[in-house]
Amino acid sequence: MSHWLLKSEPDVYSYDDLVRDGDTLWTGVRNNTAALNMKKMQVGDEGFFYHSNIGKEVVAICRISKLAAPDPTDETNRWIAVTIEPVRKLPRPVTLAEMKAEPKLEGFELIRQSRLSVVPVRDAEWAQILKMAGD
Repeated sequence: MSHWLLKSEPDVYSYDDLVRDGDTLWTGVRNNTAALNMKKMQVGDEGFFYHSNIGKEVVAICRISKLAAPDPTDETNRWIAVTIEPVRKLPRPVTLAEMKAEPKLEGFELIRQSRLSVVPVRDAEWAQILKMAGD
């Protein structure tokens, strides 16, 4: 199983919205690297749900429930989307500032390529962030 981090602005679509909806099609990704990451996702892979812009923190875990397919919001038919479902909120959010201050996360793609909306998370990074969250 691979791990991922998916960013969403909480005032646009929050983790609570995902829980309410039960699942959602993760649309609107318009970056080649982020789209390539989504193409690598497999059903059952888990991801951190990250609230960007407001909060800037990992708040929960989600799961990939359907593989990449054409993004219905893309008129060019160039981009893809995956479907995700909620797993659970973390005991406490882990902020971007905390992650940047943690030496074990210095190579984390969220920090290295902060503008990407979908990034891979290495197993050691996944474990460290869960530890920081009290999970």
